[in-house]
Amino acid sequence: MNARTDLLKGNILHALIMLSLPIMATSLLQMAYNMTDMIWIGKMGSNSVAAVGAAGMFVNLANGVCAFLRVGGQVNVAHAYGANQKEKAARYACNALQMGVLLSIVYGVIVCLCKEGLIGFFKFTNSQVIGEAQTYLFIMGAFIIFNFINPICTALITATGNSKTPFKISTIGLLINLVLDPVLIFGIGGIPKMGVLGAAVATVFAQFIVCLLYMNYMKKDEQVFSKMHFFRPLEKDILLSITKIGMPASIQGIMFTGISMTIGRIIATWGEMAIAVQKVGIQVESISYMAADGFAAATSSFIAQNYGAKQYHRSKEGYLTALKVMMAWGVFTTCILVFLPAPIFKIFINEAEIIPLGVDYLRILGYSQFFMCIEILTSGAFSAYGKTLPPSIVSIVFTAMRIPMALLLGNTVLQLNGVWWSISLSSVFKGVILVVLFILFMKKFHKQYELEK
Repeated sequence: MNARTDLLKGNILHALIMLSLPIMATSLLQMAYNMTDMIWIGKMGSNSVAAVGAAGMFVNLANGVCAFLRVGGQVNVAHAYGANQKEKAARYACNALQMGVLLSIVYGVIVCLCKEGLIGFFKFTNSQVIGEAQTYLFIMGAFIIFNFINPICTALITATGNSKTPFKISTIGLLINLVLDPVLIFGIGGIPKMGVLGAAVATVFAQFIVCLLYMNYMKKDEQVFSKMHFFRPLEKDILLSITKIGMPASIQGIMFTGISMTIGRIIATWGEMAIAVQKVGIQVESISYMAADGFAAATSSFIAQNYGAKQYHRSKEGYLTALKVMMAWGVFTTCILVFLPAPIFKIFINEAEIIPLGVDYLRILGYSQFFMCIEILTSGAFSAYGKTLPPSIVSIVFTAMRIPMALLLGNTVLQLNGVWWSISLSSVFKGVILVVLFILFMKKFHKQYELEK
């Protein structure tokens, strides 16, 4: 049975749904794991949540560093695949993975050697938080290669119209993680209680299995990935094309994480509980952005393949169809966070003094979910056309605005809620501006295409 969805013909909504459902299901499974992971860690107290939250920011930074390979690789593979250039698609995939391995080694060494200074950035005063954060960061840094390779593999395979295989592989990894988490964190039978260290080990082991499964699939895939020659030298022209398309997304990811870390440092002035609130809140908020990110990945592959096949009108209709779906999802997630914040937050941390802080976070961020969903989708659409600079500029500018806004609003009567409002308002601005820019881009692109016909 062919696991690939034909994106070049047939009903657009059906094609998008068939490609996006496994991706979104994977995202929701990842969200379920993250939430379960946070529940287990939350049972150890808010200090452990704060430790994992701080160290996890440097893992997120790794995702930003390799984003240019993930985005650039996916778009180029999709363009080549849509144009029926399978050998060229394999070359793009191979170079993206080779570069991913090299970057992961450099990044991992830096993280492991500098863990004290990196955690010191947050200026924690609690020795437990500092120690657990350094432990978690060291383990994740030592095996950071999987954080680089697995997302790249997911993007490359999805670019060929196959989202079912990444879903199956990711499901296996998540199930392994779900089983190992309570066993290693709290100890069962003869296994000692490992706490935060156990959470890191469980994650790394599951990622290792996922990586092996991806390599096995690529070895057997006859259309594209078995054509890769992994030990050949890197190709300058291929890497240049990947970098040209993907680098703005990578800079955006790095800047986003850096800004988030700065915001985290501002939040830390209200104590470890405030950091814990943000960490839990982000996991809850992921119900919105992870599903949106999955649908955006499917839409990006759809648009990119049709762009490569020169079916420009179908690419445009793909975006408009996807936009309607994401608008509906954004309304739904906004309602969930605005009207049900308390029962949701209590699932993770049930400490009486921290619940009101968590409720405020979820409600304030809830108002921006609609705009965040359409921003994520539109960023993916821009990338599919090879235009990654506009969404990166919009994201960097308005995400950076969170810092002065947080400092300003945090010193008003709003206090910590002022920081949450700075995050929410910036998402609103990004969503509105990016959609307007993309509509203008499409009008110009199709006008030029009609003139050239």
